[in-house]
Amino acid sequence: AAITGAANPATLSQFGFFAGAPDRPAPGLIPYRLRSALFSDYAYKDRWIVLPPGGRMQANGDGLLTFPVGTAIIKSFGYQQADGSYRTIETRLLLHRASGWVALPYIWRADGSDADLRLAGGRVPVTFTDPGGEVRTISYAVPNRNQCLNCHQLNGTMTPIGPRLRNLDLAPAHRAQVIGADWSRATLPRWEDAAAPLEGRARAYLDINCAHCHRSGGSANNSGLYLDYEQRDLSALGLYRRPVAAGRGSGGRDYDIAPGHADRSIMTYRMDSTDPGVAMPELGRATIHREGVALIRDWINAMPADRGAR
Repeated sequence: AAITGAANPATLSQFGFFAGAPDRPAPGLIPYRLRSALFSDYAYKDRWIVLPPGGRMQANGDGLLTFPVGTAIIKSFGYQQADGSYRTIETRLLLHRASGWVALPYIWRADGSDADLRLAGGRVPVTFTDPGGEVRTISYAVPNRNQCLNCHQLNGTMTPIGPRLRNLDLAPAHRAQVIGADWSRATLPRWEDAAAPLEGRARAYLDINCAHCHRSGGSANNSGLYLDYEQRDLSALGLYRRPVAAGRGSGGRDYDIAPGHADRSIMTYRMDSTDPGVAMPELGRATIHREGVALIRDWINAMPADRGAR
């Protein structure tokens, strides 16, 4: 009833998803990972799916799964602490109700006893060590409901983003919960895999980090810059493409992607910034993803200068 009802529970414990602590998922939660995951200030994420009794997911080729009404998609964000313990900061829910998908953000209390609904989002001070060994202190941002819609909308309707079959890492024990799945299609390159082709890794990174907005029907549809993995139009992908209205976000550069020249490309300029008027993605990060920027720079620099030229 908490998933499908009209009311939004004030505390996460009312759903029964966790047995008294964020690291104790209740029986019945289906854990999953993504082959290529969204960057969120180096936060570690745990993901689960809850299905209604007798419900199963439906595959659609290698695209987004279809979920029955009564499904909950759960994602918790947290960081390892200096003493080796793990601190969960927030848990975001996507609930599939009869009226459509609803996004609810919950912030965990300091003692980990429960998490409270924060429709207006919030800020939490966090200190962590990044993969390069640098200790960072940030004001971690929990999105409000409107910001959730900004990223999760497709043609104005709330929808999940990550669980596409091509990007889904689901344990074999749970694969029977997906009807019609051809698991050989779960082949999106892992962007961190240095042994994989550079082009595929870069496109996978852009797909999960940018394409939820930069796609046809996404919130950045009017930009004409479409970064979904299926995109084959090089101009739509940004090559020798002049921005519609980047303002100072262009950094004086002419093209979203200037093949062979990452330093002349708007894409890398905006990824390599935390200035609110410049930074892309606009939401979900207070830090620069150094590894992601380096990947996209390498991809652009490896392009022949005439690729996409008209």
